[in-house]
Amino acid sequence: MDVLVQLLINGLVAGSIYGIVAVGYSMVYSILRFVNFAHGYVAMIGMYLAYTFSVRMGMNFFLSAVSAILLSCLLGWSVERAAYRPLRRSFYLAPLITSIGVSFLLEAIALLVWGADIRSYDIPVREGLEVLGARITMVQIWIIAALLLSLMVLMWLLNRTILGVAIRATADDQDMARMLGVDADSIIVVVFLLGSAMAAVAGILLGLETNLQPTMGLVVTVKAFAAVILGGLGNIYGGLIGGLLIGFAENLGIWFIPAVWKDAIAYAILLVILLVKPSGLFGQRRESEVKL
Repeated sequence: MDVLVQLLINGLVAGSIYGIVAVGYSMVYSILRFVNFAHGYVAMIGMYLAYTFSVRMGMNFFLSAVSAILLSCLLGWSVERAAYRPLRRSFYLAPLITSIGVSFLLEAIALLVWGADIRSYDIPVREGLEVLGARITMVQIWIIAALLLSLMVLMWLLNRTILGVAIRATADDQDMARMLGVDADSIIVVVFLLGSAMAAVAGILLGLETNLQPTMGLVVTVKAFAAVILGGLGNIYGGLIGGLLIGFAENLGIWFIPAVWKDAIAYAILLVILLVKPSGLFGQRRESEVKL
């Protein structure tokens, strides 16, 4: 029983990180209809920026995290402006291929600036809480709290503000939103800023749970992409639920298979969903996206 509870806690923590990244994925897709594979690499850069501020420069960790999030937003804006905006009216595969190129570029920059050595945040481990015989650390509590806070802020923003109405209108029909006076270009920028902020939050939280290395960008990208596909492309809350399901599946799966196969569980789920229900659990296939 203790082992099961511990695996569920670990699954909730991992799923929270995947879900936060997946929400940013889904927000960008809902507006631009392309998968931004560089999104997970923004999380990786945010992770390293927080490390630089807190460990190398000796800043307070909270201030380091805020600074890293702000710079990650600037990075997301720069990528949208320089790499994606010129391709907005191009063949639909062009931005997808470009996002893969941006991913390689960000990983190369991380290797150049921080090197390939494994690093970690210099934060002492604090006693956590005991839940039904299992142990949950303070870092894990912060991660779960960050998920809940992100969800509440996102729900408030999308459902209770004029900006949220504009985002939803642009996601539903960009041309109609423009006709109604919505500045769709500005909305796209806002969505990239929000997505980059959430990616940075997830990256920093992941850095608290594990070691830092440039290849983490690929790991975060693939697992968050699996979460988005599972929940349904373009469905923001579906991506969040998909992330939680991936986290639970990974951690409960090691009860039955060797732990070295843990990462393969997310890839297997991705493959099965693409074969059985490509639209995901909560996604709906649009007729305009059906290709003959």
